[in-house]
Parts: sequence; C-alpha cells; structure tokens
Amino acid sequence: MNYVRISVKAPAKINLTLDVLAKRPDGYHEVEMVMTTVDLADRVDMTLREDGEITLDCSASFVPDDIRNHAYKAATLMKEKFQVRQGVHLYIDKQIPVAAGLAGGSSDAAATLRGLNQLWNLGLTRDELAKIGAEIGSDVPFCVYGGTALATGRGEQIAHLGAPAPCWVILAKPPIGVSTPDVYGNLRVAQIDNHPDTKQMLQAIATQDFSLMCQSLGNVLENVTLSLHPQVRQIKDLMVASGADGVLMSGSGPTVFALVQKEAKVHRIYNALRGFVKDVFVVRMLGAKEGEILA
Repeated sequence: MNYVRISVKAPAKINLTLDVLAKRPDGYHEVEMVMTTVDLADRVDMTLREDGEITLDCSASFVPDDIRNHAYKAATLMKEKFQVRQGVHLYIDKQIPVAAGLAGGSSDAAATLRGLNQLWNLGLTRDELAKIGAEIGSDVPFCVYGGTALATGRGEQIAHLGAPAPCWVILAKPPIGVSTPDVYGNLRVAQIDNHPDTKQMLQAIATQDFSLMCQSLGNVLENVTLSLHPQVRQIKDLMVASGADGVLMSGSGPTVFALVQKEAKVHRIYNALRGFVKDVFVVRMLGAKEGEILA
C-alpha cells in the first residue's frame, strides 16, 4: 500500500521501577526498569517529500527543528541507513511536556521510525526498528514497542510483560526542566541503599495485583532530583496527603505520578494539584501494545 501521509501516535511512558546497578565502561549506567505507556500522547504527522529533504515543524515553538530533535534524528538515520531517495516533512503535535521524565522525545523518535517504515515501504520488523532506535536514545527501543516491559542494559534490552492492573494515572509536572545527564551525574551508585524490588513488581504485573504494584514502586533517581528541585518533593507529598494509592517520580523527573483505582479520589487529587501546578493530566494506563498508525 502506498502512503503519502501518515499520522502516528507517540504515547508517554512512566517508570514503575527504575534501578541503577552500575556505571558502565561506555559511560552509560546499567539499569533495570519496569516501564509502561500511558494515554497521554504526541502525534507525529509525516508527509512524503519527493525532493529528498527532511523538514520538521512542531506545535511547541521551543522544540528544536533540526538534528537536536530525536524525531529529526530518526528520519535522518533511516534515510542514510537505507539510502532512501525520498524525504519527509514531520509535524509534531506536542502534548507530552518537554524534559519531563516521560520520554516524549524518545516516543516521537519511535513513532517516526514506525511511520517511515510504512511511508518509505521499508518492510522492517518491530525488532529491527527497535535496534535502530537504540542508536538514537536509550528509551527509544521501549517506545518502539510500547505496552509494558522490563528494560535492562542501558535501557535498550526489552522483555515484554503483560498489562498491569488497570487504574487511573495522575501526572503533575512542575514548571522546570530536568537534565537526565545532570541527574545521573549526581547519582552515586555505591551509595544507593534502597533499591526497588523489581521481582516483586514483575509479580504484581503478572498477577494484576494493584496493591502490590503500588507497594513495589521505586526509583533510585528520585532522591537526586528531590534534592535538586524541592518543588518535586512538594508535589509528591501533596499526592500522598490527598490519598493516592501509589506515588513515584517518573524517569529523571520532574514529573510525579499518582496511581489511583477509585474515580472519586482522582478528582480530589487533581483539584489539589491544580492549585499548585499548571501541568496536571489525568489518564489511563495503556498497559498493552496497541496499533498506533492513525491514518
């Protein structure tokens, strides 16, 4: 089937666990993370260009439109790797906050890889796309697949999991950006004294045990970001005080999420947060992989 224009959904992810095991010789960290996608998503529109050019526009004016952009980088890599004659115009409808710990840029890159695979008729498998994604960023392979997974290595080794227990997810991002390299740079792996129980989280997901999932939440980067940005701690404390079932910072932050099963609690937590920060989202966990080519 020949496409001229494709739209692809690019969902945000949250970390149910994030553990750092060691500093690697290549400068990256050896990690163990359980991640899942949530129903907050950018949309990447791709229009075929016959002149071979790659161009990019974004609904958020401060997002770079060149090789610094993960989606642009993904298109450039695919074009060079497979010697594609055609080009593409990318338009990103940005709904996921930037520099938020939600893998917005990585998800845009993954959506671009999936979309160009169809737009340029490359016939690549999802596994092949994920391997290419690892050249762009550590979260891109997970975002290529979506759903729920255990990510190891530097984040690029993906083991697929079933969907967690369904629940509401309330995301709150303070008006700051956090640099992932800065957070990792301030982390002292040898001094981590409270590692997440990844095995227990895997059990909670396998049995769809919501209570055990909330008990098993953990992120070793949280203390680093909380010490650098007191607003993140205030959001976390407010969510706990408002009755959230489970609360954790996602990725390197600064976004904090609350897991809630009862809808009445959702409204209470949302209203408490809206008086404190502007960026508050109430979404569902996606949990399972979904078809994301929209048109």
